[in-house]
Amino acid sequence: MLIRALQFVSGECADEVAPTHGLPQSGWMWIDITAGPDDIDDLADLAEQLGLDTLAVRDTVEDIDLPKVDDFGTFMLVVLHALSEDRIETYELDCFLSERRLVTIHEQRSPSVDVLWDGVLSRPELASGGPDEALARLADVATRRLVCVLDVFEDRNDELIERALTADADFLMEITAVRADLAELRRAVHPQREALDILRHSISSLISDGGRRRFSDVFDTASRAAQGVDGARTALAETLDAYRGAEARQATEVTKVLTVYAAIMLPLSLVAGFFGMNFVDLPLLASPAGWLIVTGFMAFIAILSLGVFVSLGWTRRTSGRSAGAILGRGLVEAARTPAQLVGAVFEISTMPMRSVAGSVTGALRTKPTESSDE
Repeated sequence: MLIRALQFVSGECADEVAPTHGLPQSGWMWIDITAGPDDIDDLADLAEQLGLDTLAVRDTVEDIDLPKVDDFGTFMLVVLHALSEDRIETYELDCFLSERRLVTIHEQRSPSVDVLWDGVLSRPELASGGPDEALARLADVATRRLVCVLDVFEDRNDELIERALTADADFLMEITAVRADLAELRRAVHPQREALDILRHSISSLISDGGRRRFSDVFDTASRAAQGVDGARTALAETLDAYRGAEARQATEVTKVLTVYAAIMLPLSLVAGFFGMNFVDLPLLASPAGWLIVTGFMAFIAILSLGVFVSLGWTRRTSGRSAGAILGRGLVEAARTPAQLVGAVFEISTMPMRSVAGSVTGALRTKPTESSDE
């Protein structure tokens, strides 16, 4: 189990301190815990020291919960979901909010927690407000990382459409990967939007007016993500219909070729069958040049038939664009986008905004809003 703590004092950057169950004389404290199922006993002991509900703390590592908000009076449990670092998969981020303490518990490394943690150590505007506003900032970073999946989908969907129109053999594998990633995202986005809606309307004394305004902004971001996921599912369905149409067109082309081949061979078979009859008085049977005449006649019929089909356009080769680079990675580029905080007067970035692999681009964009740090 890994425990770290920050102490916040009004108007100053946060300071990293030794984890303790006591409260500082001034300001408030953020305790971040990375723990797994093997650390459940240590977590239970820590919960008693911090005055938290032991069962709620045990559930953070024993059960997988969807985003939700539970109000215990003296503290609130806010369950968020954030995007993993290297794959399209969400992990549970359990946040215990009290009057002068914020405790976050997660089972794996959290890019969202790390970027905010580094931010409050260097930017006093990020460390302003109480634990409720810090929780709102954390929810904002986590939710915007989910939104970045939709940015990657826009680029990926264009490639899928090209593959669908050419009835690419690997299309079904590619669209299945993307659909699975969107389904994973959808399971988290809609409950998270509902949890944020509860927080922005909460009458709990643990959430200030400034915190409610920040949660309202995050709710707008979550709503955009939820609408984007639903729109992406619709777009995938339309792309799949386009693939089925292109596949049917290709099947028609194959049938057409076979029809042309059969139509050319049928009169030739008729001629060959006619002169193959066992009658002694067949024309040209006794002529030395008879087989040449019949062969030439058959060649004339074949060329004439082929010419008719060419004039009708039945033998034209269908044009198609290159399917482009091989996909098969779903929307994993979004998971590799670093968590970032971008505001009106600050920008924290651990690596370039855009990560390009082939023709796929994933970006996390955040815009200044009314509740952004200024």
